[in-house]
Amino acid sequence: MSVHEECGVFGVISPRTTDVAGMAYYGMYALQHRGQESCGIVINDDGVFSSHKDLGLVSEVFSADALSRLPQGNMAVGHVRYGTTGGTNRNNCQPIEVNHQKGKMALAHNGNLSNAAQLRNALELSGAIFHTTSDTETIAYIVTRERLRTPSIEDALSAAMSSLEGAYSLVLMSAQKLICARDPYGFRPLCYGKTPEGLYAVASESCALKAIGAEFVRDLEPGEILVFGPGGVTSRREHCGSRGKKLCIFEYIYFARPDSVIDGVSVHGARIQAGRILARQHPAEADLVVGVPDSGLDAALGFSMESGIPYGIGLIKNKYIGRTFISPGQSARLDQVRIKLSAIEESVRGKRVVLVDDSIVRGTTSGRIVRLLREAGASEIHMRISSPPFLHPCYYGTDIDSREHLIACHHSVSETAEMIGVDSLGYLPVTELQALIGNCGYCSACFDGEYPTPVPTDTRKDRFEQKLSERSKSKKTDI
Repeated sequence: MSVHEECGVFGVISPRTTDVAGMAYYGMYALQHRGQESCGIVINDDGVFSSHKDLGLVSEVFSADALSRLPQGNMAVGHVRYGTTGGTNRNNCQPIEVNHQKGKMALAHNGNLSNAAQLRNALELSGAIFHTTSDTETIAYIVTRERLRTPSIEDALSAAMSSLEGAYSLVLMSAQKLICARDPYGFRPLCYGKTPEGLYAVASESCALKAIGAEFVRDLEPGEILVFGPGGVTSRREHCGSRGKKLCIFEYIYFARPDSVIDGVSVHGARIQAGRILARQHPAEADLVVGVPDSGLDAALGFSMESGIPYGIGLIKNKYIGRTFISPGQSARLDQVRIKLSAIEESVRGKRVVLVDDSIVRGTTSGRIVRLLREAGASEIHMRISSPPFLHPCYYGTDIDSREHLIACHHSVSETAEMIGVDSLGYLPVTELQALIGNCGYCSACFDGEYPTPVPTDTRKDRFEQKLSERSKSKKTDI
């Protein structure tokens, strides 16, 4: 089990009709690391919406033929998804499209609502019928309800934000406007940029802006609503400052691409700093520092810079295997880590190795990586983790939903080291997280249990799938 984050959002609005689908494609491609289960694009051609959504990677879903069938337009919303709530099926592909009495809407969402179950129950009791199992449809329902009694779509979104709790970075498209919003805590990143031709783009990360040639303008403030329309760009800040900023610290440790800058802090720089701290807090006598591709590489470089131990490439990642790789049946007993990673024997044979990774969840994957290096001839392996131990579930979009499977909840550091087969193990101290990003407010609840919002009482990720699973188990028992 490894850590995953829910998704990435992208939006574009052009002053003239153009190939906005192509721009959304490149933006989503740059955000592929944020979600690899499904993706989708909705095009707005003078108020007429066209869409294409499916399971798979961006390059698989949007073939040349699929892109050619999408019309040109002046607006588009795109989404890449990794599902932390809701099942992996086509119904949960985003953006979600809604037709209502006052027009149309397409909505893409990054994050999890901590009060999603309560909101959904209330909506169902009032007669709402849901077609998906994701939080995003709940948001769409509430925005639509508010739109029917407010004069504008931005007013509707502002009203809806008063009842939404938790993490949500949104990109919303109506017939005439592109609107984006970041929750008052700022759990998830959201920024926008502009091209020399006057086209505006909104994205989860700044790397997606670069992909279409847009110059970064700024990050949205927590609670801010930005409206792109015929009248230009308008900022609404009625929700700004209502909560303390709590950007997910794991964006810097793992989720975001190293070349992104979030809220003024370089992701690459934060990871280098994490490695430096690890070298000071957990030094090791070793011959080589090796990072686990991809998110452990920057921290490994930082460890090397601080410790003076040479940095080397000891593991190679097969870049052609995505999350859609089809695993053989259980009887095959093939280790997927061996298919995705390979050790370089010439680099590690006979060496004392410092192995740097971003996290340990269950410990299964870490143990397999360690075994690869042992088999390649490493004499010692000292593992360093650029995050603190996971001790608590996350309710804001990180796929850590139970203490049951977290190895750090049940085993000491020395026990964990023995279980995964390393000579020593060291985590980044939770007290050092602030040093990664300076004075930027952050959420570290998965490490320290200090939740910014009330802990939800209903934490099931997908109650519909749970019922089906229970029913299936019951049938097997009867048989």
